[in-house]
Amino acid sequence: QVQLTESGGGLVQAGASLRLSCAASGRNWGMTAMAWFRQAPGKEREIVSRIRWSGGETYYATAVAGRFTISRDIAKTTVYLQMNNLKPEDTAVYYCAAARHGVSNYSYWGQGTQVTVSS
Repeated sequence: QVQLTESGGGLVQAGASLRLSCAASGRNWGMTAMAWFRQAPGKEREIVSRIRWSGGETYYATAVAGRFTISRDIAKTTVYLQMNNLKPEDTAVYYCAAARHGVSNYSYWGQGTQVTVSS
């Protein structure tokens, strides 16, 4: 079983930065990828970014490319999302997720952390 614990959300003004963290713990750690998703009120959950655990290849949604950066600390089994130049449309609950196979099938999810960006 793998547990994911997110932190770092909050309320900021447009243009500010936040860094989200997601620490993974548990036995049989064998993740192939970790990702950040978000869900805004009234909208479907969408992927924001993902990183392949071995190799570090990254993907970003068009809406955040150039503003957000995903990274990982292998020793700490932690993934980060640095969010710069935040916009009101980035307001959402952000979820961390981990995959055991490939980069698209996420089996483990965190509890979510709220990010609110005021204009």
